[in-house]
Amino acid sequence: MPLQDFLARQLNLSRNKAKDILDQRMAFVNGRRIWMTKHTLARGDVVEVIVPGVPSKRKTPPTPIILFQDNDYLVVNKAPGRLSNGPDSLEADLRAMLNQPNLQAVHRLDRDTSGCILIARSKDAFDKAVELFKGQKISKVYHALAAGQIKERERQIEYALEGEPAITHLHCVASNPGVSHLKVKIETGRTHQIRKHLAYIGHPVLGDRTYASRGAIPEEFRTIERQMLHAASLTFTSPISGQKIRTEAPLPRDFISWLKRLGLR
Repeated sequence: MPLQDFLARQLNLSRNKAKDILDQRMAFVNGRRIWMTKHTLARGDVVEVIVPGVPSKRKTPPTPIILFQDNDYLVVNKAPGRLSNGPDSLEADLRAMLNQPNLQAVHRLDRDTSGCILIARSKDAFDKAVELFKGQKISKVYHALAAGQIKERERQIEYALEGEPAITHLHCVASNPGVSHLKVKIETGRTHQIRKHLAYIGHPVLGDRTYASRGAIPEEFRTIERQMLHAASLTFTSPISGQKIRTEAPLPRDFISWLKRLGLR
């Protein structure tokens, strides 16, 4: 359903009044400000509206934490709940904070995935980094909490995605009958690869409401607010300076909290 029609129906307004809300930039979909009347909503989208005269309860985005920077690149620790690029995103926050309008995210992390993300300071740096990703010359290691016990210390998943080969390597850090704490490294960078591969083997990422089949995640874990996936490290050699860059983002509080609650830490 178009956002304008949804607002009119839910708020008992005329379509013109609903359009006024959008024209005044007072509507958000999944945390992102939307003003296009024909923006199509999908099942599960969260719509928020700022009511004039009522103080907004929207949280101020956390200040981006820069893990590494030189003349060409930044590596930033993205907080969960932030978009990687576009309006109202980590990329936009950094442009404003550093007063550098040319900053550009080289790759994306899912909105609810936290951790290391590479930002280029110029188009040349961006283009060169994109080539590194295409050549699989950037190494990323993730931490994930997956439903069920994975007993193998090391496991490899080979399952084509988007009609292309996709390979994921799992290292089990700790597990019990209910959940496994994994370190994950991907050879290929298909969309949502880790989430799709873990769901494929019957161990979906806790908090994943897209790829986990009904009943795959036990009831006691369904209160987890976001998918427990964290980009813990990023390693590459700068194509401009030749410097080897390795950055690490510490596990976020919610991830650590669930590790403790699940008896894995």
